[in-house]
Amino acid sequence: MTAPGEKTALSVVVPTYKRPDLLARCLDALVRQQLLARYEILVCDDAACDATRRQVEEFPRDRVGALALRYLAVFGSRGPAGARNLGWRSAEAEIIAFTDDDTIPHPDWLAQGLRGFGPDVAAVTGITEMPIPDPPSDYERDASGLTRAEFITANCFVRRSALLAVGGFDTRYTMAWREDSDLQFALLDAGFRIARCEHARVEHPVRPVRFAAGLGMQKKVMFDMLLRRKYPALYQERIRQGPHFYLGVTAAFLLAAGLFATGHTAAATAAAAIWAALTAHFFVRRLRGTCRSSRNVIDLAITSACIPLLSVFWRTVGLLRFGRSAA
Repeated sequence: MTAPGEKTALSVVVPTYKRPDLLARCLDALVRQQLLARYEILVCDDAACDATRRQVEEFPRDRVGALALRYLAVFGSRGPAGARNLGWRSAEAEIIAFTDDDTIPHPDWLAQGLRGFGPDVAAVTGITEMPIPDPPSDYERDASGLTRAEFITANCFVRRSALLAVGGFDTRYTMAWREDSDLQFALLDAGFRIARCEHARVEHPVRPVRFAAGLGMQKKVMFDMLLRRKYPALYQERIRQGPHFYLGVTAAFLLAAGLFATGHTAAATAAAAIWAALTAHFFVRRLRGTCRSSRNVIDLAITSACIPLLSVFWRTVGLLRFGRSAA
């Protein structure tokens, strides 16, 4: 129980966008935190919709207790980066905890996160758990990569002073991709120390996705180009994702198309065979270790043919879009 007028020890920032069921589950876990100090929860609504405002305002007060629960509508810079900036800049506490509306923080998440701070620690990153079936689908296996990430906004704590020093999140990351790595690199580049706390844990269940969802996700690759332009050394050291295979597949496809268009049928057939072989290799590699349901196999067959082309396309868009504006 907290005393009246007690200083807020920690502020929790939760960006959301039209996901009432997930938000309700997250809030339920946050109000049950085993933290003796006073804390607040700031729900940053990127849709700025009345339904989410009512959901937060009508959250049962007897479950909130002494902590504060606030609704903030996001205007101007949209996307998770802009929503989180609104949250931490509106927060009362020096320590800001970040999570997402689709997580389930463990009951001692906040307490453990606070314990991870020492005098020389500017940020703390915890452990994100993502249970997946055995065997998983390709999407589930790919999504579980979050559990191996160094620093993600589903589970991190940052001092307000450090956020002020680096300017918070870069709002050019308009999708949920690489904005957390950008903050991590900004902190490291400024000389701040980031500590890891193995006991600060959140669960991040895999959400159902539409068929061939991997195609739409390729758009996120353009933000890799922004991160690489801003922090080339850290990107090379910590990300190290070269597009060499995708470039080879795309080159074979374009060569085959160009040769067919110019009437060089034999050479075009050879280039098309190379593209088909590379695509088959990509399909088999992705299928290995995943479930063999018809949905997963068909999904992999379609996306394996399209992902390299889309990835190279969005990477090129990123280079053109952010090539001169990465400072």
